[in-house]
Amino acid sequence: MTPCIQLHPDDDVLIARRQLVGGTQVGDITVKGLIPAGHKMARHALVAGAPVRRYNQIIGYASQAIAAGEHVHTHNLNLGDNKGDFARDYAFGTDVKPAAPQLEASFMGIVRADGRVATRNYLGVLTSVNCSATVARAIADHFSRRTNPGALAPFPNIDGVTALTHGTGCAMDSEGLGLQVLQRTLAGYATHANFAAVLVVGLGCESNQITGWLANSHLREGDTLRTFNIQDEGGTSAAIAKGIARLEAMLPQANAVQRVPCSASHLTVGLQCGGSDGYSGISANPALGAAVDLLVAHGGTAILSETPEIYGAEHLLTRRAVTREVGERLIERIKWWEHYTHINGGEMNNNPSHGNKAGGLTTILEKSLGAVAKGGTTTLQAVYQYAEPVTARGLVFMDTPGYDPVSATGQVAGGANLICFTTGRGSAYGCSPTPSLKLATNTALWTRQVDDIDINCGSIVDGDSTVPEMGRRIFERMLATASGQLSKSELHGYGQNEFVPWQIGAVM
Repeated sequence: MTPCIQLHPDDDVLIARRQLVGGTQVGDITVKGLIPAGHKMARHALVAGAPVRRYNQIIGYASQAIAAGEHVHTHNLNLGDNKGDFARDYAFGTDVKPAAPQLEASFMGIVRADGRVATRNYLGVLTSVNCSATVARAIADHFSRRTNPGALAPFPNIDGVTALTHGTGCAMDSEGLGLQVLQRTLAGYATHANFAAVLVVGLGCESNQITGWLANSHLREGDTLRTFNIQDEGGTSAAIAKGIARLEAMLPQANAVQRVPCSASHLTVGLQCGGSDGYSGISANPALGAAVDLLVAHGGTAILSETPEIYGAEHLLTRRAVTREVGERLIERIKWWEHYTHINGGEMNNNPSHGNKAGGLTTILEKSLGAVAKGGTTTLQAVYQYAEPVTARGLVFMDTPGYDPVSATGQVAGGANLICFTTGRGSAYGCSPTPSLKLATNTALWTRQVDDIDINCGSIVDGDSTVPEMGRRIFERMLATASGQLSKSELHGYGQNEFVPWQIGAVM
């Protein structure tokens, strides 16, 4: 095993497989100083202002002269005066490939009355506003298998009752974008295939009125969707009692399901990366991309997101856009984010996070180039706004923030019935009612946090497996998890607290 990885013959940096100390010889290069695992080392001398390449793409510019063998990181690499705005050739559609031959695979899913396929069978308690969160949680707690195991004992086909609460719903423009996004998110969850039935609890005087939400979302109450307001029921205790009674009435019908063989084309997988490190773009992300290519070949759908974390790599996606219109819609979202960060006193390179940098990532360009690898190599079929229903098949993009809970919440609202989440630093995450698989980028993380990680992609860095082999393994785990096999995050009970709709606009 060589101590470093060279990703492309024209790259200016090598990636350390393990920590390197000064004086170590890497080929004909002598290491100068300490270089942590996952970090970059200069292959040759670079003058101040020189572009620095990784993946044969520019990740920044040398802020000072860099010697061969020297650590390349935040102290000597930045975006310079370019601020990431160097010319990027969008070349719309030039890299579109012919569709792969259709493959067939199946998983054991739950078919709903309207033909949609679920991977889990939950009852949900949603809230119109933060003020009804306590009541919603109390209702769901009554059915907790940990504290009240008898409540669901007669209903073995129900995975649980989950309360998804949030911190907004009032003090906002009743006609504004913020309320539209919240209502779209709640509608996506209220109609999600993984919910057999949903109860929505309001306070009564909030901006996000339940009646208005129902009308704007083209929803109606029925056997699988019930609502009420705390103020109309006479207060907290009465509201909790009513909510429990409403769910108890829903349990028999929700339990009357069974898993049957379903085509993998019914899988919609949200792609996430959190706590990324210098190995993310080498191991877990490209391996997940290989699994996405397999999923798409089987007729399934994958949702790539986190717009601030594809910034600087969007030209790799526009080249795969099925039409110029799709590619231009992606660029429109990039421009929106540039404006949005500017008016809030920030810039796109405020990302990566502290943990990303500690793991070896230096600029948003470097992070983004690794992040887009999750999307594989197939055609980009559509671009959606946050929490919009995803109707296209194949690889699609949804505009979301890079913050994982907010991003995944939008994907699930759009219909994702499975999440795959790569991590190099050890993110802990789940997203009820959709199961989430965690993929480690390095073996050290897997060894340290095996309690939380489902698959170790660090074996790619170790030389024990290839990206295609790991992609096949991930795809097979997707099918198993969709069939009911519990992920590590589900075993720990993650999911309720990670529901975080995107808050846009002024809080008034």
